[in-house]
Amino acid sequence: MKFRISKEAFLEGLQKVQHVVSSRTTLPILSNVLLVARDGRLQFTTTDLDVGITGSVEAQIDKEGATTLPAKRLVSIVRELPASEVEVSVDSKNHASIRSGPSFFKIIGLGESEFPPLPDFSAAKEFRIPQNVLRDGLKKTSYAISTDETRYVLNGIFTSFRDGKMTLVATDGRRLAMVDSDLEFPASHETDVIIPSKAVQELQRLLGDNGDMILKLNDNQISFAIGDTLLCSKLIDGNYPNYRQVIPGDSNERVVISREALLETVRRVSLLSSDKANSVKLVFSENRIEVTANSPDVGEAQESMDVIYQGPPMQIAFNPEFLQAPLRALDSEHVYLDLIDEMSPGVLRIEGTFLYVLMPMRVTN
Repeated sequence: MKFRISKEAFLEGLQKVQHVVSSRTTLPILSNVLLVARDGRLQFTTTDLDVGITGSVEAQIDKEGATTLPAKRLVSIVRELPASEVEVSVDSKNHASIRSGPSFFKIIGLGESEFPPLPDFSAAKEFRIPQNVLRDGLKKTSYAISTDETRYVLNGIFTSFRDGKMTLVATDGRRLAMVDSDLEFPASHETDVIIPSKAVQELQRLLGDNGDMILKLNDNQISFAIGDTLLCSKLIDGNYPNYRQVIPGDSNERVVISREALLETVRRVSLLSSDKANSVKLVFSENRIEVTANSPDVGEAQESMDVIYQGPPMQIAFNPEFLQAPLRALDSEHVYLDLIDEMSPGVLRIEGTFLYVLMPMRVTN
């Protein structure tokens, strides 16, 4: 095969698919990117057998064909090429010659016949979702995905299509983030799936602000078509815990807080929380919060801020990182913190269908 392509287009195509390539693979072919040159386009595909991605860019095809080349090495070479035009020719042994200006590289690939095919979605359930809705939902929930591999059903985002809504949920057992969006789909498509975190990360790179994406589901696989890029992934097999039972009922008190101010205050004060005492305490009085951190071996910090609060004096402690995560992901001006008492979970809400449940920490006075 032989093609000519601009350096920018070559790099763009490779960068879209390179993150799926696993650095710890026992199968050499999985370290490679499948390149297919035909019909005026160069197609790129990578997979780790759990997640696969394919996309294409325009190229001048002199001779159609396909090969696989080491993905990370190819990215490194293309990034450093001196000229904007790149010419690639591949011989029958899958040796690729890359020329650009005065530079010449030869890299050894593997035949495309060994490359595992992406799954088939011809008989799948199909959903059309606005890209910005899914992107916003993932941003507001994905930070709460568990990284504990012993509880593998929590290593992804629970996605429920029911009652004309798409619900996204992530939890690691100490906090839970959830967001609902209205979505039209046939009643026969109602289902619940768990999308693994690697697919969620790739999806967040690909989703834009405009246009729709097509989501397809079959028994144990999911695919996302965004423009001319297709992302496929295995689903996590297992039963997600009943998350609704950890959402507290009616709260006793509501605090209205500036999101940005709370984020900055907690970030500053938490500089003096330690690994041993990794908590910040929120002490509520009328229309004020005092945020404090106290570590016997480090020191202490405190800062107060104005809020809207009419309830009795109260205090509650949270993990500072868990408190900051949703504040970073939201863009609303104010957040509502709903509290029952010092030992019950706090619930962070905004105007809209987002909520975040956060378990309190025990603090000795």
